[in-house]
Amino acid sequence: MTLVMEHVADAADRDFERLVAPYRGELYAHCYRMLGSAHDAEDQVQEIYLRAWKGYDRFEGRSSLRTWLHRIATTVCLTALDKRGRRPLPTGLGGPTDAPEGALADRPEVPWLEPMPDTLGGVGDGADDPGTVVTTRESVRLALVASLQYLQPRQRAVLILRDVLRFSAAEVAQTLDTSVPAVNSLLQRARAQLDRVTPDEETVPEPRADQLETLTRYVCAFEAYDISALTELFTAEASFEMPPFATWVRGAEHIVRLIAAHCPASAPGDLAMEPTSANGQPAFGMYMRAEDGGYRSFGLHVLELSPEGVSRCAVFFDTSLFPLFGLPDALDRSSAR
Repeated sequence: MTLVMEHVADAADRDFERLVAPYRGELYAHCYRMLGSAHDAEDQVQEIYLRAWKGYDRFEGRSSLRTWLHRIATTVCLTALDKRGRRPLPTGLGGPTDAPEGALADRPEVPWLEPMPDTLGGVGDGADDPGTVVTTRESVRLALVASLQYLQPRQRAVLILRDVLRFSAAEVAQTLDTSVPAVNSLLQRARAQLDRVTPDEETVPEPRADQLETLTRYVCAFEAYDISALTELFTAEASFEMPPFATWVRGAEHIVRLIAAHCPASAPGDLAMEPTSANGQPAFGMYMRAEDGGYRSFGLHVLELSPEGVSRCAVFFDTSLFPLFGLPDALDRSSAR
């Protein structure tokens, strides 16, 4: 009897895993939008799956499996947010500096917003509809997720469930154990707040041929440590920020002055760049050459492109992010360009 029960349990586990596996990417993205942390999103997805597995035998199918999983995800994230504040970017804490050569304001105690690996968030995975791909990519863009952090947790949940995941007001009300009028009121306030804090940005499609050329020039300029070449790549109003430093700058001239003053590289070949993607945007792992000639992980660049060039760059000096992006901790000479 024991063997039979174990066989039945194994079959049930396999059935559960098969049914929920397609939703992992969007659950991760949902947790990331709510929490602003790639690491925390990974932890919460594990918690969601554990709760779903424990409660699966009680799932009666009154709603879709997707709705049920997102209901669990929202509850898990709201509980997590009870114990933590919002995750900002430096651009959300004050104005840019006019003295790029000055001392950087190091704020390691701040729980900074983190970038999200596209591979974990399922950006574009398995989507046949180009409109769905664009919508998903736009909903996790770094600037938007930073803006979501200004919303109260329940406002954030309502906005994401209604405007991103397209749940009905009744489904959201059930998820939050409230009424439809309350959901509509929360949504109205969330949209108004988001309009106040979200920068005016056009939807950015897949990089065009000229933008791909811009990315190639960006890599070459950093690896050659060519300051003049970098000056030509950033737009006049581009922003450049570097968590955990609260200091940030605006404009190509200030950006290259900041890099020249504070980047530990000093010669061509001191840096190596490896391509990846984050938040539906082009990104690069940056490596610094060590004394042995190899390259060690140093920072993660996440770029925003416009027709005129690079309009936004966030460099995250948190090397614990590299494994999430599938980036190695070190490169040898043969693998670095």
